Amino acid sequence: MSGKGWQSFVERLFFRVFSDRNRKFIERITINVSVAGFIVHLLLILGKNYDVFHSRMDNILLADPISAIYTPFSIILIYEIYLLVHYLPRSFTTSVSKQFEIISLIVIRRIFGEIPHIDLMASWFSAKANLQLIYDLIGILILFFLIYLFNKSHSKLVKGKLSDNLKRFVNSKRAVSLVLLPVLVVTSLYTLVFWISSQFSGASITSSFHLNAIFYNEFFTILILADVFILLLSFQYTERYSQLIRNTGFVICTILIRLSFATDGLTNIALIVSSVIFGLLVLRIYEATENAR
Repeated sequence: MSGKGWQSFVERLFFRVFSDRNRKFIERITINVSVAGFIVHLLLILGKNYDVFHSRMDNILLADPISAIYTPFSIILIYEIYLLVHYLPRSFTTSVSKQFEIISLIVIRRIFGEIPHIDLMASWFSAKANLQLIYDLIGILILFFLIYLFNKSHSKLVKGKLSDNLKRFVNSKRAVSLVLLPVLVVTSLYTLVFWISSQFSGASITSSFHLNAIFYNEFFTILILADVFILLLSFQYTERYSQLIRNTGFVICTILIRLSFATDGLTNIALIVSSVIFGLLVLRIYEATENAR
């Protein structure tokens, strides 16, 4: 197959897999499954309260009806990951913006998991669960504002015409998206099977911190590899220093997010916030260099 034939094949396959029709279908499925998951989770909590059954997750996911919000958020996150893979070929900036949105939703999901475990009788600054909730509440407000600033700066960037080189680069990123999608599907299914099997074996999740790391450790590791691969591809299509530094900076943002899953407490939220701050600074500096040209 010739170079042009390969480019045409990738383009057709990408628009077939990531068509508006498929996106809307997945969106409808996400909404329906989220509602069903919320109801099922509530029924499981009810069954646990009436001693119908018990599991290893009683104290984490079945402690309180508020915990049921954890399930629909988890399903919505899966849809957000699909959108991330969809938007990956558009630009590095769009991709990293979606990553920031995903990690902010993970923090929000964690907040709903933490609320049932707060100790109102203890000092807010002595109980670990209370402190984690404070860190996350302050952190999500900072993240929300920083992501707003990031998207605002992104919208100001002037989009030029696609040259032939840039079109080839975009098609290369589409090929990465097409490979990334089944890899993430297989990884998510493997993680789900592993988690279910752990409920019937000696291994179990001991805290909401470890629960939040399920799948997303692997997800952001795969994403780092994909970003580095795209970064290497970009060297073939651009020699502009500002673009190369911007793209490298965004890879560092993903690495900081990945590192956050290995920590908890203040360090965890600090790494996430620092990732968005770093990305915002990189984008602002890039914007300044582009305006100075």
